[in-house]
Amino acid sequence: MADVFDYYAGAANKHLGDVIPVRDPGMMTVSRVPVGVCALVVPWNFPSYIATWKLGPALAAGNSVIVKPASLTPLGALLLGQVLVDAGVPPGCVSVLPGPGSTLGSALVADPRVNKVSFTGDTSTGTSILTSAAPNITRVSLELGGKSAAVVFDDADVALAAAEIPISVFANAGQDCCARSRVLVQRSVLAEFTDALVERTRALRVGDPTDPETEIGPMISAGQRDRACEYLAIGAAEGARVAVGGDTSDPGFYMPPAVLTGVANGSRVGQEEIFGPVAAVIGFDDEAEAIRLANDSPYGLSGSV
Repeated sequence: MADVFDYYAGAANKHLGDVIPVRDPGMMTVSRVPVGVCALVVPWNFPSYIATWKLGPALAAGNSVIVKPASLTPLGALLLGQVLVDAGVPPGCVSVLPGPGSTLGSALVADPRVNKVSFTGDTSTGTSILTSAAPNITRVSLELGGKSAAVVFDDADVALAAAEIPISVFANAGQDCCARSRVLVQRSVLAEFTDALVERTRALRVGDPTDPETEIGPMISAGQRDRACEYLAIGAAEGARVAVGGDTSDPGFYMPPAVLTGVANGSRVGQEEIFGPVAAVIGFDDEAEAIRLANDSPYGLSGSV
């Protein structure tokens, strides 16, 4: 996080203007100036990192900021705000306002004194933010959900792909909008890859996040864990099979990573963002079908080949 502030501190004096050629005598220039008050709405899955990614450029450009952390993770933002005050950030330049998004967040977005909104979170909330910001023509930046694909062709190193892909899905207990939660595999290597993927997933170390040996920690809440488990039942009802994972008998908010096989891309588990440690394996025949399946999603954000 310190590197983010270090980078944007170096960028703070790089706001260069442009000179635009004109036909008549005279000169036309473009200057870049602060936009004003920026409302920075931060999610709970990477709360400290994302707060700095928003704060750094906003402050470097000369704006005042209001950080609205997620209700589940307010402490990091409050501590960061105190650190910035102690470091000498002028009074009023940084405010941290914890509270529920339905009231506090909505009020910030709709307030005409807010000149810019930056939101990272789920797509439905992003839609609401655009609607609330529209009457004031407030500038809005959104980073929303994902259902990204990792594509495995039959000329790949199958063992290597099966060893590496689980972390791209299950890191942060799958609570990552860039998670490659759809694994598209060419059918000629589908069985070989799936067996290796299941074996690697079963071997992942789930446990205390303070233990250096742990690979997968707990989920953010009981509600998020239960939501992910519900999708396993949904997938089974749609004809998919839970090849590994899904047992939540351990105390706490733990969910062992799960792999669903036999998934249809158009099914709910193939289309909806689960935001938990669940990978959906989907077969394809050729490159054209792989491209079609990868693009057959309302989401974007990331991908792997």
